[in-house]
Amino acid sequence: MSDPTWHPDRLAARLPFLRRRARLAAATRAFFTARGFMEVETPYAVATPGEEVHLRAYRTERLHPDGRAEPQWLHTSPEFAMKRLLAGGAGPVFQFARVWRNGEASALHAPEFTMLEWYTPGAGMAALMDQTEAYFRAVLPPVVTCRGVRTDLSRFERLTVAEAFARYAGADVLAAAGDAAALAAASGATLRAGETWEDLFFRLLLERVEPRIGRAYPTFLTHWPAAQAALARRDPADPRVAERFELFVCGIELANAFVELTDAAEQRARFLEDRARRHAIGGEDWPLDEDFLAALEFGLPQCAGIALGFDRLAMIAADARSIGQVLWLPPAELL
Repeated sequence: MSDPTWHPDRLAARLPFLRRRARLAAATRAFFTARGFMEVETPYAVATPGEEVHLRAYRTERLHPDGRAEPQWLHTSPEFAMKRLLAGGAGPVFQFARVWRNGEASALHAPEFTMLEWYTPGAGMAALMDQTEAYFRAVLPPVVTCRGVRTDLSRFERLTVAEAFARYAGADVLAAAGDAAALAAASGATLRAGETWEDLFFRLLLERVEPRIGRAYPTFLTHWPAAQAALARRDPADPRVAERFELFVCGIELANAFVELTDAAEQRARFLEDRARRHAIGGEDWPLDEDFLAALEFGLPQCAGIALGFDRLAMIAADARSIGQVLWLPPAELL
């Protein structure tokens, strides 16, 4: 039986990575406060943890003084809460949030992890990418290495999903949107039994696109098909795509960002669609977040926001091989 992760010998092996993590956190706070952002803290136990179809949340319970028991969940993202603050007039905000996603554990996934999330009122997608580049150059050295991949931060590639699929999968993903057979034919893939367009889209993304991007240089993968908009608004110039990007560094997916959807009616329709899909595959149920929708109805300012996996960023900063090395007390299976 191995020693527990707090044992001096095991902690000593992680301390160089953890010291680098601490410096990274300090540099992050300095970067955002110098630019007029306010650090916020929002509740972790919530009535609605999110509406993502495939994420699994941790269930808990609040006991009221009068004896009532209220089901709650540990949130999977602080997004809904931070947007409420934006609607209330908080201005530019950032947060180091502990978040929980049940059933996840690997070299790059922990069931409890830290998400760095920030929102910039008035920003569009290009401005948010510029801001993200500035942040990376402020807190990381010019060249980083992680898990054997060396990435030069002197320039960042900006690549649309359509360009990436044309280059690496040989398919016009927008022309084939919603048609699994057409996407399979265009990409030369064999359509599996029961495979939907979304299933094939993500299979091609994982097998052909992601292994080729964010390696020599960081890559912003931008302008996702509208079906993958999540909480992003559609591009006014091309409604086939949403103003969303993901960021890859050292071959690792680090961040997901949106120019935020501010239309409450459209957001409600997307939530209801996601809930139906989650229930169809046996996902758990929770109340629709009416308070968040009320905040959108009241008026979310035009803004852009990004959620960045801070533990993964710490891995890159410290050249760690697994997420457990940058966690103070990781589950043993993560080391």
